[in-house]
Amino acid sequence: MILEIVGQVLALLGAAIFVAAAIGLHRLPDPYTRTSAVATAAGLGITFIVAGAAFLDPHLSNTVKAIIAIVLQLATSAVGGMVIARSAVLSGHRFSSNTDPGEITDQPERNG
Repeated sequence: MILEIVGQVLALLGAAIFVAAAIGLHRLPDPYTRTSAVATAAGLGITFIVAGAAFLDPHLSNTVKAIIAIVLQLATSAVGGMVIARSAVLSGHRFSSNTDPGEITDQPERNG
């Protein structure tokens, strides 16, 4: 009973993270901040949903699969978000006037 409640709460939390990311995609001003919303949702949202599913059906094989899925998702969502943002920079998308690009524009390009 407790595991089922924890699993449902985690799954709902993951869904809420995806809803927040969807709102962010609509409201955020440039590709860079939108990428941040999507990468965060992919990392945390999927993690909570998969963990919730593991709590709902707590067998050893499901737990092992959930751990593998969570580790791979956390590793790939960060890299994917960086690749998308980097491709936006290379294709010439401008930052929003409210976005602080920080060190990206302050450093000269390095080859190598």
